[in-house]
Amino acid sequence: MCRLLAYLGSPVSLHSLLCQPPHSLVVQSYQPQEMTAGLLNADGYGFSWYDRSQQDQPFIYKSILPIWSDINLSSLSHYIHSDCILAYVRSATPGQALDLSNGQPFSHHNWSFIHNGAIPQFRQRLYRPLRDRLRSPYYELINGSTDSEHLFAYLMQLQDDSPQQPLSQTLKTALKDFQELALAHSSQLSANIVLSDGQHLIACRFAVNTAPPSLYYLQQDATHLIASEPIFPGNWQAFAPGSILNINPDQGSQWTVLNP
Repeated sequence: MCRLLAYLGSPVSLHSLLCQPPHSLVVQSYQPQEMTAGLLNADGYGFSWYDRSQQDQPFIYKSILPIWSDINLSSLSHYIHSDCILAYVRSATPGQALDLSNGQPFSHHNWSFIHNGAIPQFRQRLYRPLRDRLRSPYYELINGSTDSEHLFAYLMQLQDDSPQQPLSQTLKTALKDFQELALAHSSQLSANIVLSDGQHLIACRFAVNTAPPSLYYLQQDATHLIASEPIFPGNWQAFAPGSILNINPDQGSQWTVLNP
């Protein structure tokens, strides 16, 4: 089960987030502490970052190599600086192809998305019901075969249908729809999700018929961090199951708990 990391604050180097902390994503790739499925995150990694002086859309790098064996990472991570970064290391669901189309982050317009979780027997249970809800062009957004990318496409469809609605509310609607589908098709679903437009972070810890993966939040002054596992010692706050966090630097952090 993948490990996630998201950062919002003053510009920092990617190296200081991905590689430097004592329990960084590099360490979590081979020595995770709170994974409930799998032992390693060796099936690739990826990250998105924003530089709004260049463009509103995120820049994205993906690799199918284990993060510890990509010789490009040292140069890239020291060079890239950003005030908003999303990253993940992958533990592929058995049966899912190890290729770049299945790698995260996924993006659409100025949104980037990472997901930690699983839908067991996705192809047999929720693949068709979820795809049946997708219209063009959101159906065509999907290039790979993962449950993650299907969840993202549906979320983007809902957001574009109500562009003035806060994405945190759209995410709440999407999670209720995912719950309805999982219950209707006797399926488990876990969905720790982080999204950003480069200026905000929206994250949730959510599951149906199973326990959700771990997820934590840390605020230090104007710095915000979200991580599957704390990357260094600190006053990390665990997400409650069924909770959504909306981080807006101008308005602070706002928590929403979904109704049972």
